[in-house]
Amino acid sequence: MKSWSIGVFGLVALIAIVASTFVSREAMVGVGIAASAAVGIGWPHFLGVPAKKTLAAVIGLAGAGSAVTAAYLPAPGFLEGTPAFIAVGVMAVFVVQLVRGTGQAQRLESTLGCCAGVLLNCLGAGWIAGARFNGVKEMVLVAGLSAAVALMVGIIRWPDRIVAPLGVVMAGLMGPLAGLVFSDIAVLPAALVGVVVGSVLVSFRRMTTLRRGRLNIPAAVGMGVAPVWAVGALVYFIDKLLIY
Repeated sequence: MKSWSIGVFGLVALIAIVASTFVSREAMVGVGIAASAAVGIGWPHFLGVPAKKTLAAVIGLAGAGSAVTAAYLPAPGFLEGTPAFIAVGVMAVFVVQLVRGTGQAQRLESTLGCCAGVLLNCLGAGWIAGARFNGVKEMVLVAGLSAAVALMVGIIRWPDRIVAPLGVVMAGLMGPLAGLVFSDIAVLPAALVGVVVGSVLVSFRRMTTLRRGRLNIPAAVGMGVAPVWAVGALVYFIDKLLIY
């Protein structure tokens, strides 16, 4: 698929994630499970490693479990279940590699890459935690708008040396603007959220451009959803540390 399609998938996922936080807890859980499944299925395809179905199940279930616990654990420990699911997911990845046996192809790449996939997928629960934190969803909206700007800049077919700084700057400017228009969030936290979110998203764009060969649909969907889903934890912790 074309590289710009990854950004489109990311935008669709972002809209669903942010919209669900304004609907209900059940909607957040449903979108979280769907996002976790998309990342779980697509990440092994993007890496091009063997045992895709088994590793997809491990990555997807870890992320889904983290999302569900973030939705139902009592305050203030919204993400207390996330480290456990990260640990279980990483151990499951190692077990899969042990079962595959010695001498199998791409064992190291598969292990490291899928452990990273587990981490990214579990961090997405931060969107749910951020929406539940103090019952105020303005930071989720600010982060969502900043991420949308970074994704739209990333769709432009310009060299990375231009798109990367442009995406970070535009996201950093959108944060304070969205904060002033849609909430009473101070300029500094809003700008920090924009810069951090933009930096993560343009970094993943660079990963995509460095990968050789065309991406199939699962890989494109997974790579589009993964960074958008993973920045949820950053949004939550910035909200908690700088605003609360």
